Amino acid sequence: MNPPGISSSPLLNPTALPLRSVSTIAGSALVVAPHPDDETLGCGGAIALLRASGYSVHILVISDGTLSHPRSLKYPAPRLQALREAETLAALSVLGVSPTEATFLRLKDGSVPADVSNGFQAAITHCLACLNTRMPNTLFLPWRADPHPDHRATWQIVRAAVDNLTYSPRILEYPIWDWDLKQQGELANFEQVVGWRLDIEAVLETKQQAIAAYRSQTTNLIDDDPDGFQLTPEMLANFARPWEMYLENVQ
Repeated sequence: MNPPGISSSPLLNPTALPLRSVSTIAGSALVVAPHPDDETLGCGGAIALLRASGYSVHILVISDGTLSHPRSLKYPAPRLQALREAETLAALSVLGVSPTEATFLRLKDGSVPADVSNGFQAAITHCLACLNTRMPNTLFLPWRADPHPDHRATWQIVRAAVDNLTYSPRILEYPIWDWDLKQQGELANFEQVVGWRLDIEAVLETKQQAIAAYRSQTTNLIDDDPDGFQLTPEMLANFARPWEMYLENVQ
């Protein structure tokens, strides 16, 4: 039985959390990704399991992902945006998701609007339209206190959109940069949530194949930006486990 809340980070000892099957999340889903690849890193197993069970899954990507290699001459922002969207569609295909089930909002990477900043209301409107069209049973969001500001802003945008819905989808939050415990800082408040793990062992290889589709983020494909971003082996190891961790509000 889950404790009423988690006073310290469940990421410190995730294997202590209960392990659940796909039946726990049965139903249609909308997965919201701050950047192209977050949906696969954080929820690739859930996506593959839901699709294998016949449930519809839609992916909403918030930012354009162009800040990963800002100094590349080979891949200026428009070309990099196109590449990252193509990688997303390739990854989703591996997971069983059709290209028609992906929406790209294309907000500026690194500047996803938060709270009352410029563009915040417009982003809410776009997300609300997607939610009203899809009406998912479950909504997957980045963890509200993720160290990356785009992740936190994405959570704020979608939560504000949810407040305008006529129904209440189940909301599950997935960690990305919190797996790097050095980045957690003082933002995380785990007392408001309970955590559990989804068993994805049956689709773990599929998830790894989908992650590999993001060559711009996992290889030296873009080799002319010495300060360009690349997921480290240590970071990728967090998403190579036979389970995914999810957090949801204490009921």
